[in-house]
Amino acid sequence: MCNAEGMDLEIAPALTLPATELRWRFSRSSGPGGQHVNTTDTRAELSWNLMASRSISESQRQVLASRLGHRLVDGVITVSASESRSQLRNRELALAKLAQLLTAGLAPEPAGRRATKPTRGSNRRRLAAKEQRSATKAQRRRPMAD
Repeated sequence: MCNAEGMDLEIAPALTLPATELRWRFSRSSGPGGQHVNTTDTRAELSWNLMASRSISESQRQVLASRLGHRLVDGVITVSASESRSQLRNRELALAKLAQLLTAGLAPEPAGRRATKPTRGSNRRRLAAKEQRSATKAQRRRPMAD
């Protein structure tokens, strides 16, 4: 693993991950590229150790650990990008993926649903529709023999 110098990752105006905490790994990528793809390491893998990071607060660490627990392996979040033929572009894509993942993980919980009762009119319309459907189906039945 090598470290890409100078590529700090800004998650929010108040939160930036320094390049020293980001770990890069490059490998050969599948997909388009012809002979070029067989000779260059264009696939970019970006890892960030959530548990050892000094850039985030303890409360942020707990929120991210609970929300992104399925993505953590030994406290490390890893994203990869191999969509592009260019290693530089794949590095940019990996940074964007990690930023999007952490932004979503740190976003506040949406407000809970407030329970409401159906209006009298909507209840009346629902029952009228049920009666209409029932009448339609009743007409399809075989007449009762007396």
